[in-house]
Amino acid sequence: MDDREISALVEGRIQLLEEASKRARRYLTDVGERRVAPTREAVAALDRLRSDVPHTGRDAGEILALIDDVGSPGTVATAGPRFFGFVNGGALPIAVATAFMTAAWDQNAALATMSPVGAVLDEVALSWVVDLLGLPSQTGGGFVTGASMANATCLASARDFVLDSVGWDAAAEGLVGAPPIEVVVGDEAHATVFKALGIVGLGRDRALRLPTDDEGRIIAKGLPHLSSPAIVCLQAGNVNSGASDPFEDLIDWAHEHGAWVHVDGAFGLWAAACPELADEVLGVAGADSWATDAHKWLNTTYDCGIALVAQPTALANAMRATASYLPPGQGRDPMSYTPQTSQRARGAEVFAVLSMLGRSGLAELVARSVRHAQHFATALQAGGATVLNEIHLNQVVVDFGGPERNARIVRAVQEDGTCWLGPTVWRNRSAIRISVSCWATTTADVARSADAILRIAQIS
Repeated sequence: MDDREISALVEGRIQLLEEASKRARRYLTDVGERRVAPTREAVAALDRLRSDVPHTGRDAGEILALIDDVGSPGTVATAGPRFFGFVNGGALPIAVATAFMTAAWDQNAALATMSPVGAVLDEVALSWVVDLLGLPSQTGGGFVTGASMANATCLASARDFVLDSVGWDAAAEGLVGAPPIEVVVGDEAHATVFKALGIVGLGRDRALRLPTDDEGRIIAKGLPHLSSPAIVCLQAGNVNSGASDPFEDLIDWAHEHGAWVHVDGAFGLWAAACPELADEVLGVAGADSWATDAHKWLNTTYDCGIALVAQPTALANAMRATASYLPPGQGRDPMSYTPQTSQRARGAEVFAVLSMLGRSGLAELVARSVRHAQHFATALQAGGATVLNEIHLNQVVVDFGGPERNARIVRAVQEDGTCWLGPTVWRNRSAIRISVSCWATTTADVARSADAILRIAQIS
């Protein structure tokens, strides 16, 4: 690329951004009424994106048009109000607008010296999250890609801390020859917890699994003796039932044995920010670390996870990275609290969303999703489905009559396009799962979706 070509790109970038904005506006204008799942033809058309690397560059406007014209019909409408899969929240308008702004900034928010605004927004947003969730005021944290990495970040901090308590410097010496760490999880722990245990070298299959009740909560009776060093992983919001472990009893037991307590709360931790639902996670603030997502119930864009540790020095010690060319800034350096060095300013969207919602708006967002889940459960049960869980939060698990029928209904609902839901297995029973997480979902969307599900169930 020569100077002339660079000048042309500089001159044309505003026009290109205006075109992108126009196309994005059109997409979001239509997303509420379009099919939730793309058509088979739209998915097949994505093959037009496959090609060899072009020998010479293409016009930027043509590339944008290709991505929109071919790509947009091939999206799943997770930004719309009737996507009920995977606990995926649709991004609030302020989150999308802030993402647009921060993309234009093009900041590497690793160091305060590289992005003063990124460092400040991270710091403020984290302090607000800690406050809203009722966690200890000194809690430190960092923004990462999602709950998988948040779990890994917290568990790395836990690993190093409990090994340090028995005289082993894991950060310097690694795990070869280290005292074994006893890891305890519930039998319904999420897959990302086991993934994170593998990432940090504690093993996916070594953990002691405690029995759980019919809602997936650890049974806080007959708990085993723990040998130091130890880490106990608890759960806020089972991915099927929405239920949370009995934190007070379990945290007391773990701390009596000198164990670090980590809570996987990808979506369920946000119940703490809603007074009418806070009892669902009663006692969760007594843990030592917490993992959650902002791109689920807080409805930021993807990807935005949050790792929170009650002892920020433990987090900083585990994430430490130094080099002569990485001078410390005058303020907080985000890379000192996360695994990644290069990172986008994720805190900007969290700051923007929480500024717009406020304490009361966040509480209402969470409560409204739970009311929608309750309405789903009532309507589907009245239509002949068996609801398999209590509605603790925003999850509904239903059975229409066995694996084959459930599978047919899921396929047909997705093909119908009115809404999107997915299959699951709950307590060794085939089921269908509905997750209500999007700010844009209305009571009319729930009624329309429930009607479509029941209509399809009658002929499946």
